Amino acid sequence: MGRWEPNARERLAKAALELYRERGYEQTTVAEIAKRAGLTERTFFRHYADKREVLFDGSGALQELAVSGVVGAPESAAPLDAMAAGLEAASGWFADRREHARQRQAVIVANAELRERELIKLASLSAALADALRGRGVAEPTASLAAEAGMAVFKVGFQRWIAEAEEATLSQLMRESMAELKAVTAHGQARPGR
Repeated sequence: MGRWEPNARERLAKAALELYRERGYEQTTVAEIAKRAGLTERTFFRHYADKREVLFDGSGALQELAVSGVVGAPESAAPLDAMAAGLEAASGWFADRREHARQRQAVIVANAELRERELIKLASLSAALADALRGRGVAEPTASLAAEAGMAVFKVGFQRWIAEAEEATLSQLMRESMAELKAVTAHGQARPGR
């Protein structure tokens, strides 16, 4: 094995996802991931802190895109519209990654530790988005409520996007989900049970 291997990070991520799907997350070791990728365990740990982080690689980039979208929204944008701009910006990160996202999500759903980690990452994203809204002058609790509402839109849109029969883009599904949220919360809606 040479000292330098091209695309090591991508090869490790691909090998890990393959093994998690074949054998399960808990039954897969770092040594097996490295071997499948044609690399060493040492190389694995140069790229990832642990085998869990392979599935969450890119969460920092996703957060940066979403926050940039919120910050870059027009000054006149209402908090939910600024969140929509953040979701639109973030949805571009997923372009051409639908099948990977489906496979990744199947692995996460099958493991309690990974579901917990996913919730932590989403909570961090929500907090960053709330900070971005506060930076735009949105007061509390509005900033936190808008960020959490935006995360609900993200989760619903993402789940729809990874569905097997779905063909719409993530961006389109985010816009539809935001429109649904706005319709649900609009003034003058009939109360349930009426």
